[in-house]
Amino acid sequence: MTLVPALRRVRLARRRLAARAPTTGTAQQPPSALPSPTSDGPADKPRLRDWVGVLAMVTGLVMAIMDVQIVTSSLTQIQGGLSASADEIAWVQTAYLIADVVMVPLSGMMSRLLSIRILFVVAALGFTGASALCATATSLSEMILYRAMQGFCGGAITPIVWPVVYAKFRGPPLVTLMVIISMIFNLSGTMGPTIGGFLTDTFSWHWMFLVNIVPGLLVAAVVWVTIDIDKADLSLLRGFDVTGLVLMAVFLGCLQYALQEGPRWDWLSDDTILAAVVVSSIAAAFFFWRVLTYHQPIVDLRAFLYRNFALGSFYTFLMGIGMYGTTYLVPLFLAQVRGFSAWQIGETVVVVGLVQLVMSPLNVYIARAMDLRLMLAIGLGLFAFSMYLTAGLTNQTGFWELLVPQAVRGFALMFCYVPANMIALGTLPQDTMKNAAGLYNLMRDLGGAIGLASIGTIMNARLHFHWNRLIEDINPARAAVQQFLEAQTGRFGSLIPGDPHRAAIKLLAKLAQREALVLTYNDLLMLLGALFIFGLMLLPLVRRPRSFFAH
Repeated sequence: MTLVPALRRVRLARRRLAARAPTTGTAQQPPSALPSPTSDGPADKPRLRDWVGVLAMVTGLVMAIMDVQIVTSSLTQIQGGLSASADEIAWVQTAYLIADVVMVPLSGMMSRLLSIRILFVVAALGFTGASALCATATSLSEMILYRAMQGFCGGAITPIVWPVVYAKFRGPPLVTLMVIISMIFNLSGTMGPTIGGFLTDTFSWHWMFLVNIVPGLLVAAVVWVTIDIDKADLSLLRGFDVTGLVLMAVFLGCLQYALQEGPRWDWLSDDTILAAVVVSSIAAAFFFWRVLTYHQPIVDLRAFLYRNFALGSFYTFLMGIGMYGTTYLVPLFLAQVRGFSAWQIGETVVVVGLVQLVMSPLNVYIARAMDLRLMLAIGLGLFAFSMYLTAGLTNQTGFWELLVPQAVRGFALMFCYVPANMIALGTLPQDTMKNAAGLYNLMRDLGGAIGLASIGTIMNARLHFHWNRLIEDINPARAAVQQFLEAQTGRFGSLIPGDPHRAAIKLLAKLAQREALVLTYNDLLMLLGALFIFGLMLLPLVRRPRSFFAH
């Protein structure tokens, strides 16, 4: 009985000696390599330099995200300044999104080729320069070119923040930083139209772009001084997949064009949209074949083999639909049905951002104490509930009627963003992180593009449906309709020259059209809520993510 403990002590002593002895047969990790986020060892405490550098990168992230939506409330003013038609001015938004979607997945390869610091600084300077050029544009063609340059540089800024965050931060500092990023991210997405409307009404539309210059230069300078976590690898140029790059650009560019322009031109009935869909499909087939067979693909899709990354990407895709969809629908409802100005719309939708701002400190403690899957479930459920509350729109809905639904939506978004990000990226090996971050952000952008395109198509269909149903009810042969027309005819008789009966009929048609719009918006909001309920049903498939908050 005494022999077993003695042998155990001998084996324990040998293990300690082996642990102290240096290993000669194992390759040492290079100094420039980033620590793996899946390591269980304690991470170095982030220094002030790290905080300053990452917050500077987050500022660049805010500018890139905000400029996606900042022009939406001021397109009419830009249209007048550039002498463009209503159909042509939409390209101010489309050009940015196409370039952004092409660059986001490419950012992984570019960050390995140039290093994170060089790529971010070059992209920040390019974004700043393109913003200045947008303010000087005197024609639509110039504006489209400059917005595409701006979107291309913005697409490089967005994903490469995450490898730095997960390499430098762990434990409570990571939670704090993630909440700060999620708050700023959601604020920049929802506040874009508000800030754009304010700058346009107060100064001119040029200031939507000029406001980026000083922050852009400061961000580039601070990141160059504070962030240096990896080295450029120019050897990747030898096997750089130019064919894959061209295929990806054609595939995503044509897809984004078709999604943006499809609802306005009745999809495949338009020859240009049909050609874009065909070209995108062919390019997609060759692109996926290329990335799955080439030894050094332009985008590495193997990150989707990690279940949590695939599901986390799905949830950010869903969040893209919800965030971009509601940011589009609510202002459009207030403009079309209520006739609100850009500033009145901004005052109404700012509630979402203010709630996120107030919720941020509380979110830190919730993320530390709660299972991320449960936190995401609460966020998805609350977002669906907010859609149900918002779907009670009437032709008199304004700030106070939307206050509670928007507050719930802001609360829900704060509960969605942190867990979805941590589930997708939090447990990936560091050598996969750069590429996976680009794919993760691409899914959000694609979710927004596909969501907006679907909303436009469904809106047209439901609007025609409700209009046809209302037309049946406002038949002039009905006694109630005749009574309304007689009352309005008597009212307009002394006010409107000409035929007062015709004016009464026009008023009735306008009221019916507005009611059809209200019903259509309610249908779309209910559909968004149903999508988030579907996402809630898939949560049991998520594996319990490793926690980085207790280290």
